[in-house]
Amino acid sequence: MPHYIGVILDENRLAQIKGTPLEEKIQDLFGGQLKMLVVEVPEDKSEQILKAFDRARIDSRGFIEDLPVAFKRALFEEIAKAKSLDVIDKVLERLPEIQEAAKKESEYIPPPEIE
Repeated sequence: MPHYIGVILDENRLAQIKGTPLEEKIQDLFGGQLKMLVVEVPEDKSEQILKAFDRARIDSRGFIEDLPVAFKRALFEEIAKAKSLDVIDKVLERLPEIQEAAKKESEYIPPPEIE
């Protein structure tokens, strides 16, 4: 059974995918106050993610939650590059780099990047 990862979109992220087929896949949350893309993750890849991050868990909806900021940032970077939601393999290729960045988060949560 596949699991899912929700990627919350702010104005900057929305601008990066504007005009792409991804725009049609955006889901509204809280009456449209938040926007989200949903990435489907095969079960074997879900297990790999859960093993890589101690705090990650699967909620009752089947979403993988409590992922590090570094993971979600890398996930969106790959989505923006590929203009596709089929990027989980690319993200997992970067897993050692993401885990290193995630270790630093337990000491200090980085502020959002504002351009």
